[in-house]
Amino acid sequence: MAELAYLQVARVCNQKCLFCSNPENGRVISWEEAVSFVDSSAAQGAAGLILTGGEPTLFERLPELVAYARKKGLPARMITNGQRAARPGFLRALAAAGLEHMHVSVHSVKPRVQGRLTGNPRSLANIFKAIEYAGREGVRVDVNMVINALNADHLSLNVQVLAERFPFLRHFVWNNLDPMMNRASLNPDLVPKLRAFEVELHKAMVWLDATGRTFRVERVPLCFMSDFPHRSTETRKIVKDENREIYFLDEKGLRRQGRSAWTYEKPARCADCSLTTICAGLYQMDVYYSSEELCPVFTPVESVRAAVKADAP
Repeated sequence: MAELAYLQVARVCNQKCLFCSNPENGRVISWEEAVSFVDSSAAQGAAGLILTGGEPTLFERLPELVAYARKKGLPARMITNGQRAARPGFLRALAAAGLEHMHVSVHSVKPRVQGRLTGNPRSLANIFKAIEYAGREGVRVDVNMVINALNADHLSLNVQVLAERFPFLRHFVWNNLDPMMNRASLNPDLVPKLRAFEVELHKAMVWLDATGRTFRVERVPLCFMSDFPHRSTETRKIVKDENREIYFLDEKGLRRQGRSAWTYEKPARCADCSLTTICAGLYQMDVYYSSEELCPVFTPVESVRAAVKADAP
């Protein structure tokens, strides 16, 4: 299966998210670096290019890079906070250059919560504008959401409000908070208990599935995925043996991530779980997340493998 290539184009940002995993360091990619990565990814047969940051919309040559990637056979998409994309005409230029797909980070449909998490009281209002403009331009929008202590009690509300306001939203991605990533390590009170979001995540997944939408969940053990273990990001990568290449604008530089990136730790009780061979385990086990919350499940592992292989990419 062809892989997607990830490219950080700007480690600057127009928000101050409390759990930012790649915070500002002032670097913006040079045109030569960007072209070199695109050329290399195309030569390796990558399926597409994901532009990220920081905030990729702050890279001034973004439309030009999108067009260049498409010329090389790499359809480009971006992961954005939606703030600059809320400007009239901004997405029109990107769509004209060939952008057909973007991921917008929305963590709460409650303006005060979204504002607190992002350090920007206008964040949600701007995101709504950006999604509306994307719909007009025919750009597909997926929603990325970080699960944390402030939104753990309204995950289902988030997806329902967004999907009902923008019916063209068809795919959602949850990332359980990574407490080791830069700003998040300074805000440990944002780390949720697994039990705190279990019911809300289940309700959200059931609702999305019932309305014909798709979703992925990252850093959540399969015993907290109820009826949807095949929608775990790590499980899908383990079953499909997927890798990815990322170019970071910091000391990490170019990194290739394989199976070891999708597996964490497990307590002894996980040996009794039927899904242990395809479950990533618990990230930051007994440091930030407690292994006492885990329990074995007995879903037939082959049924989950089959569901992963049969599900959409």
